[in-house]
Amino acid sequence: MSPESLPAKPESTNDPAAKRASRAQAASAVRGSAVDAANAMRDGMRGRVASHGHTPASNGNIANIITVARILLAPVFIWLLLSDAGQLGVLRYVAAGLFILAIATDSLDGHLARRQNLVTDVGILLDPIADKVLIGGALVALSILGELWWWVTIVILLREFGITIFRFIALRDRVIPASIAGKVKTVAQAVAVALFLVPLSSFLGDWELIVNGIVMGLALALTVYSGIEYLVAAWRLRAS
Repeated sequence: MSPESLPAKPESTNDPAAKRASRAQAASAVRGSAVDAANAMRDGMRGRVASHGHTPASNGNIANIITVARILLAPVFIWLLLSDAGQLGVLRYVAAGLFILAIATDSLDGHLARRQNLVTDVGILLDPIADKVLIGGALVALSILGELWWWVTIVILLREFGITIFRFIALRDRVIPASIAGKVKTVAQAVAVALFLVPLSSFLGDWELIVNGIVMGLALALTVYSGIEYLVAAWRLRAS
């Protein structure tokens, strides 16, 4: 091999001045990124918190605060449910009441966001995540207690978190609001979980298992259908 064909040697990096300059540039880039992130966060928190108007709404508005509270209630509810260990005691009823209270805020934060014109991209993303954390945690806990078939929980979780991951990876720069089917699906899931949580055998007798199975089956069907509908909508959006 001739000397001309040999690869050129990289320039020496032993120069202390060059090293200091390189480190300074790297530190400056990190500081710049941190400043940009802090500015973006500060800008996102500016705006209206509760009042109605047409100016930009803050990401920390009252509707989003309620959504975050619903996320924070999920681990408390799950702990109460598992602590009862299927004994259908006081903790079970407290857990059921907390779940119903938390899931009811889904309508409250949406109503406030629309009425007060507080709809934000952050809220559009957080709202379905809150529902997934609460309902998904309930499904897993019920399966752990042996009260719900694991395959139902797995199918619903694969759809819910699969769509969420897809939303963040493939649609980072676009937001697809929840469809009617998606909203009905969430209501069906909430009702189905609530029926499983609240022991109704004293009222329904053997019909309790039948009613619970039918409602959960409907929720499962809507879950799969709305997932397919979302993927079709995303494909059309990306193709446009």
